[in-house]
Amino acid sequence: MTELLQQVRVIDPVSEIDGLFDVVIADGYIEAVASRISDISSDTQIRDCQGLVLGPGLVDLYSHSGEPGFEERETLLSLLQAAAAGGFTRINILPDTSPVIDNPALVAQLQNRREGGQGGNFSPLSSLSPLSPPLSLLHIWGAITLDVAGKQMTELADLASAGVVGFTDGKPLENLALVRGVLEYLQPLGKPVAFWPSDRQLTANGVMREGSDALRFGLPPIPVSAETTAIAALLELVATIGTPVHIMRVSTSRSVELIASAKAAGLPITASTTWMHLLLDTKAVKTYNTSLHLDPPLGNSRDVAALRAGVRAGVIDAIAIDHTPYSYEEKVQAFAESPAGAIGLELALPLLWQYLVETGEFTALELWRALSSSPAECLGQKVSAIVPPQPAELTLFDPQQTWKVERKNLYTLSQNTAWLGQQLKGRVVQTWC
Repeated sequence: MTELLQQVRVIDPVSEIDGLFDVVIADGYIEAVASRISDISSDTQIRDCQGLVLGPGLVDLYSHSGEPGFEERETLLSLLQAAAAGGFTRINILPDTSPVIDNPALVAQLQNRREGGQGGNFSPLSSLSPLSPPLSLLHIWGAITLDVAGKQMTELADLASAGVVGFTDGKPLENLALVRGVLEYLQPLGKPVAFWPSDRQLTANGVMREGSDALRFGLPPIPVSAETTAIAALLELVATIGTPVHIMRVSTSRSVELIASAKAAGLPITASTTWMHLLLDTKAVKTYNTSLHLDPPLGNSRDVAALRAGVRAGVIDAIAIDHTPYSYEEKVQAFAESPAGAIGLELALPLLWQYLVETGEFTALELWRALSSSPAECLGQKVSAIVPPQPAELTLFDPQQTWKVERKNLYTLSQNTAWLGQQLKGRVVQTWC
């Protein structure tokens, strides 16, 4: 099938292009890109795309799958459909499933399920029932440690051979001797390794960023130092050993300063924050909505400003979604007792565009880069420019379309989001993969 997207706004962070073009897509490939295209075959489907945005498919660095073990929260099928509906053509799942993804056999099992999906293109605007086939490409993080205590390394070389995208536990590793050993062992394997720096002794039973809002809301606080001391320790190990690392879930202004200094000194690091940490601060917690119970917690207004500036400057390389589904029953309890995390694959692009791009704080290129080419680079991957004859891995987005966040309008099986029941502006129209 051949399609002509007429006068679509092409945002291509690879080529640094933001402008109006005609784009021809034929049989899964970009066939032509020009300011105007009139020479087309009679069977070409012409689509008026004025007001729509076309960019490379989005890449999510890390999110949680319910399957295996917690299929009531999310299956691989629903996860991939939610990703495609949100514009993500590649998604990387964390290994904290049940069982943990710590052996080649489980990696192969999940890869087989992934390959059961069909390729082509996906339109979230079609009926949600029956569900359309998944389109997003699934990549798998391999676990670093075998046991809950995090004291024994997995067979990292075997997992690398099995095809994992990289290594992380998705949880804090506080045994610095083990972290050092991991960095030494992984050096020749050439796979990304990601750490979530967080001192759990300093975190203790906290659920909210330390400060006046935590006092006002009567919630146990988490000091900034719970994150920054762990980052400082990790940076010292990287400086000594030299293995490149990715720092996950950056949430404080001081963390941004530490990472900026380390990058200026030439340390081989990349970093990411999550989309909700760019949009909300501690004041939002006044509703006690358990979907705002995150780990790390939402920062204060200074943290939010520093994270936004860090993303724009490239100090924070990428925006991750960290999609964390939980069932209704799991989240309906007191704020401090609820599990931390929220969904986001279908919500992130509309909300980030509305509150960062439409306000003029970010350019469209800056946001799209942080959601596509930059996260791919953190994984040692590349995103293709929107030029012929590249494969069509693309996202078509309507910044003006309004829709309501309701269970019936979501592909994810969970609904733990603070935006449930609200009207959003902006929705993905189609993805090609």
